[in-house]
Amino acid sequence: VQLQASGGGLVQAGDSLRLSCVASGSSFFTYAMGWFRQAPGKEREFVASISRYTGGSTLYADSVKGRFTISRDNAKNMVYLQMVSLVPEDAAVYYCAADQVLHNIIEMTPTYRGRGTQVTVSS
Repeated sequence: VQLQASGGGLVQAGDSLRLSCVASGSSFFTYAMGWFRQAPGKEREFVASISRYTGGSTLYADSVKGRFTISRDNAKNMVYLQMVSLVPEDAAVYYCAADQVLHNIIEMTPTYRGRGTQVTVSS
């Protein structure tokens, strides 16, 4: 599985942004998907995950709960991260991840990880 994230950019605090991640392969629906981020000088941080198949189960880091929404479109091999009310602390490189075991997404040890997309939030 190859993952390609996009949608990052420079926004102001309070703005919204939607990240997208497209996955290669024909069995996308069998993979749990997720996002994590890493800011300069900080440890990698779990952001959100969504279960495989119907995506009926989602999980969020406390720091983004209520502001970020993860979703998937299996027909398009896409996973999204809708981010609203962005704050400077959200600035980081965001990575898309895939694994057939959801736990590996949450533990940030996915089998597959794409190149990140930079999100910068100005105050």
